[in-house]
Amino acid sequence: LPRQTLLGWFPGPRVLPVLSEGQVQPGQCAFYEECGKNPSIENPLIPPIVPCLSYTPARALKGAHYLKLKSVCPMLDRGENATLACCSIKQLRSLELSLTLSKAVLIRCPSCAENFAHLHCINTCSPNQTQTVNVTETRNVTYMGTNVKVVLGYQAYLSTAFAEGSFKSCQNVRIPATGGFAISTMCGRYGAKLCTAQRWYDFQGDSSNGLAPLDIDFKLIPPGVTAGVPAGMVPYNGRTLRCNETTPTGGEVCSCQDCQESCPLMPPPVMPAGPFRLMGTDGFLVISILLLCLLLPLIDPSEVLLAAAIVVAVFATGLMYIELTTDPVQLWSAPNSRARKEKDFHDKYFDPFFRTNQLILTAPGRKGHIYDSLLFGRQNFSGILEKDLLTQLLALQTRIQFWSSDLNRTATLKDVCFAPLNPSNPGMTDCAVNSLLQYFQNNVTNLDAKVNMTELGVTKEVDWRDHFIYCVNSPLSFKDITDLGMSCMADYGAPVFPFLAVGGYENEDFTNAEALILTFSLNNYNRDDPRFKVALEWEQIFLNIVQEYQRDPSNNFTFAYMAERSLEDEINRTTSEDIPIFMISYLVIFIYIAVALGEYTSFKRILVDSKFLVGLGGILVVGCSVLASMGFYAWIGIPSSLIILQVVPFLVLAVGADNIFIFVLEHQRDVRRLGETREMQIGRVLGNVAPSMLLCSVSESICFFLGALSTMPAVKSFALYAALAVLMDFLLQMTAFVALLSLDARRQDSNRCELVCCVRVGTRRPMKPNEGLLMPLMRKYYAPVLLHPVSRVVVMVVFVIMFCCSIFLMFHVTVGLDQELAMPQGSYMLEYFKYLYKYFEVGIPTYFVTTKGFNFTSAAGMDAVCSSVGCDQFSLTQKIQYATEYPELSYLAVPANSWVDDFIDWLNPGSKCCRLYTLGSETGNFCPASESAWVCGKRCIKAPANGVVRPTVEQFNRFLPDFLGNRPDLQCPKGGLGAYDKRCRVCLRPAATRFMAYHTSLTNSQEFTKALEKTRELAHNITMGMREVPGTAPDFEVFPYTVTYAFYEQYLTIVPEGLFNISLCLLPTFVVCCLLLGMDLRSGLLNLFTIIMITVDTVGIMTLWGIDYNAVALINLVTAVGISVEFVSHLTRSFALSIQLTHIERAKEATATMGSAVLAGVAMTNLPGIIVLAFAKAQLIQIFFFRLNLIITLLGMAHGLIFLPVLLSYFGPGVNKAVLLKIQQSEEKARQERETNKNAHSHPNGHHNQGYEHGEKPDLPFTNPSTAEGTQAGESLSYF
Repeated sequence: LPRQTLLGWFPGPRVLPVLSEGQVQPGQCAFYEECGKNPSIENPLIPPIVPCLSYTPARALKGAHYLKLKSVCPMLDRGENATLACCSIKQLRSLELSLTLSKAVLIRCPSCAENFAHLHCINTCSPNQTQTVNVTETRNVTYMGTNVKVVLGYQAYLSTAFAEGSFKSCQNVRIPATGGFAISTMCGRYGAKLCTAQRWYDFQGDSSNGLAPLDIDFKLIPPGVTAGVPAGMVPYNGRTLRCNETTPTGGEVCSCQDCQESCPLMPPPVMPAGPFRLMGTDGFLVISILLLCLLLPLIDPSEVLLAAAIVVAVFATGLMYIELTTDPVQLWSAPNSRARKEKDFHDKYFDPFFRTNQLILTAPGRKGHIYDSLLFGRQNFSGILEKDLLTQLLALQTRIQFWSSDLNRTATLKDVCFAPLNPSNPGMTDCAVNSLLQYFQNNVTNLDAKVNMTELGVTKEVDWRDHFIYCVNSPLSFKDITDLGMSCMADYGAPVFPFLAVGGYENEDFTNAEALILTFSLNNYNRDDPRFKVALEWEQIFLNIVQEYQRDPSNNFTFAYMAERSLEDEINRTTSEDIPIFMISYLVIFIYIAVALGEYTSFKRILVDSKFLVGLGGILVVGCSVLASMGFYAWIGIPSSLIILQVVPFLVLAVGADNIFIFVLEHQRDVRRLGETREMQIGRVLGNVAPSMLLCSVSESICFFLGALSTMPAVKSFALYAALAVLMDFLLQMTAFVALLSLDARRQDSNRCELVCCVRVGTRRPMKPNEGLLMPLMRKYYAPVLLHPVSRVVVMVVFVIMFCCSIFLMFHVTVGLDQELAMPQGSYMLEYFKYLYKYFEVGIPTYFVTTKGFNFTSAAGMDAVCSSVGCDQFSLTQKIQYATEYPELSYLAVPANSWVDDFIDWLNPGSKCCRLYTLGSETGNFCPASESAWVCGKRCIKAPANGVVRPTVEQFNRFLPDFLGNRPDLQCPKGGLGAYDKRCRVCLRPAATRFMAYHTSLTNSQEFTKALEKTRELAHNITMGMREVPGTAPDFEVFPYTVTYAFYEQYLTIVPEGLFNISLCLLPTFVVCCLLLGMDLRSGLLNLFTIIMITVDTVGIMTLWGIDYNAVALINLVTAVGISVEFVSHLTRSFALSIQLTHIERAKEATATMGSAVLAGVAMTNLPGIIVLAFAKAQLIQIFFFRLNLIITLLGMAHGLIFLPVLLSYFGPGVNKAVLLKIQQSEEKARQERETNKNAHSHPNGHHNQGYEHGEKPDLPFTNPSTAEGTQAGESLSYF
């Protein structure tokens, strides 16, 4: 630390001050040169060298002396021979050494080290030393044989601004080795927490610290305070560097760790989550209670049902917080996708796309006419271009007016319209309403205007048709060339391009247009803004008036229409209208399940043997699993969607019904053994089928959980909801449904009627087990025919051919989703889309947005953007222009407008746009073109010799705001207000600008997707070119943006993403199958191969049936994998566990026993519900739910019941020895039990039937031993 300073304050004895011997004046030193060590300091850490008292003038420095000062104290440098100082070269060397010590801990923050050096350079070397330093202690000593007076203490006067500034720059500098602050070692006993500027300086001036060579009493004087300051003294108030500033010597700003001001703005930290609570109480307590309920011995089935109901109720309470996502952007575009990021960037710096409300009008029954124009010759006018029709259209524009409860007054278009030139207080004439009538400023007087005009000696009447012809060819004109003298600009001050006013023309022959286009543009507000509701009201009234006008018989137009709200309205309408269809579908499935589960052994026992309540219970289990899944995700804040409400119940029903059928049919085919209670029998049956149910449910659940890795929000949320619903369905089936079946078996054993339990039937159940209708048919007829040698070959050949053809077709499937498919049949939006594609000559606008990092103010920067004289031939706007020359490849129809070009033209001294006042109080300020020339006699810039106007940086920054605020008019049509003020809102700090072009008319999702791909390629090319401009940041980027990109971006990656998601779904089906079948790799591979075939064949038939591949189809394909597991895995497991001797016999057994259950439980459950969906109004449901699910079900049934048995008969695994051993042991045990029972019958009263509970009658008698043996053998065959 500085040898002539103390690094702090330490209490101790003080020497009385002595009076200064010299005068206080500028250029006067108080001490100079070194005069030995301080005799009063004992055991110093460094030699305490003190200066000699010397009231002498400051010395001029030169040579080595000057260079040393420049090195150590650069802030005092004034140039060689012009720099004065009060320190010798020896003092500078000592000071340099001392500063080196402090830099060891402070150099991490260069500005702090600079400020620290600044202070001690001023005290030691200042040429005005006597004005800031007051010597208070001296002593006579002998130095080098000479008696000299040395300085042992002084007062240093500093301003508080300088002192506080230095202290703050060093306050947060850290010592990395300890993690503490450097200031804690330099503030004595106060440490970092209590350290202040005064305490820091006191420590530096305390000689007792072992570092300071003498005592310094730092006096910190606030600005303007003179009390306590000796006469003539001036507290030093030099400039300090903030820690986030670079130093004059080139030091960088301090890091965030050492300087809070250098840290970027960070969002506030997320507050820690509160205590885990459920239903307003301790969540862990609730969970503990639930676990207690589950773990308690549940003897009575009704208790199981109660516990299951409680669990479902707990989960389902989350439905109070459910949120439905209806915004298509949030549904189909991932938050971190490129399109969403670009949309967020665009909306951050620019207003969102305005709301569009549009009419497209035609008059197909009207004949056209020939108009002989004085100026333009003979012109054919189509039937729609008739004055009476234009007058009717003008009347229609003004009809929309209504009362708004949100504004508490009558609201009109001006309350919600987009008004580019007067957004703060718009009137009706400020609203952006684009139509042909805007060429007449929406004024019937202008439309009726006529005047006689003479041209080349010919006099004719000119009227609205001449004005129209002129305006469609020169829409930017403020005055036509006819004697009408009317403007072509719209009443709101902007031009109306002809492709926005008329449609259905060819080769820019606008007078032959077949349609008129009327567009109302409204501001797009946030949904919580009251004006958003007003905009919705206006749009609804707009739709009502248009629909009423359409029904008016006096109406001469045929037209289509839409409002911004129309898409969402129509989707919601069709959803509500199709809810009954889904309800009927579920009802049909329920009726089928209830009927199909019954045994029906005799007419008298129909009400006893029916399974209406069991079927209802199975449906309720499915419903409860869906409710539990939705409630759980609502608890944790994952939103749902309409597609989840429609698809997940259907999926879980398909999966759950299969398990229900397998379980119930196995129970019906089983015979209760001797001494076995009802619950024991159900448990044994469950033990047989539960592994198969577990195999399918776990495979499907893991499949859907992995599907949640999708980046598409709709697919991700669907996968999460479906995964938990399938898992909950399995758990409820293992608990609640088992309990329900037990209760129903008790009722059936008691011969009680269903629904009327108090009524008993006298007819008893047959002694033999009920195999139903399907199983005998499949065993006796179907399986033998299917597995005939000839049939096996035919099946393999047919399915392999179908698979290969489907692979070919899969590569030709259409990718996309046309927006009209989201509309219901009969929707007015379908007619609008038809008109849109037929009559619009250009498509939607697209913006080329630039990010920060490009210097628009430099000549090279302007040249890289503009397209006028002197610009780069491959500039941004020029490349877009090149692209529009090939619209069929680039999908760009209209070149981009450029604020840079218009700004340069606006500055051009050849025009009167940019001038300066030369008279009055505004002299020197911008003068608009509307002002007289005598008060605005000076151009903004001088005319360049080569004619290429390029403003300097100063001129650019000065005049750009004037350009953006200049309303275009007749004198200066280049004004930027309205056209560019929002696109270049931040041009002075160019974080973003944009250049608007137009796409070609895009008619389907494939064209929208290609347009996005091509504009991105163009934008990347532009980016690479602009990055070559000197000074451009390496991360500078140009990207295209329009409102539709967020929807269609998914189709750029949906094919690889779909393959990834489906592959993830296929993986667990293989792994789980192998694990649950005892590492049976062959069964797992055959299972996987069959599911892959089903999926590939599904995509192939999608191509043939005109079903596009998109996110909705992907959801159904993921569902297809889950349903395919049901068709395939049960049969595979049944085959793997069969103990028949040959592959064919095992395949027959699996087909008969399990195939019948799969057919009844999966195929026949799905088909009735699917067929009902064919009557839905929504095209999405008809195509992606009826057609696609029908394909999936039929293909699953064909592969599971036809192809898989044949495949297993060829390539299936061998007999599972572990299963064979288990069955043999079971048979031996059964044989021993029969011997025991036989012996018991030989003793009177020795038999006790343990197969019945107290109070029950043996209505279902056991078979005799010979029959039992045969039955057990049959059971062995039906194990799976």
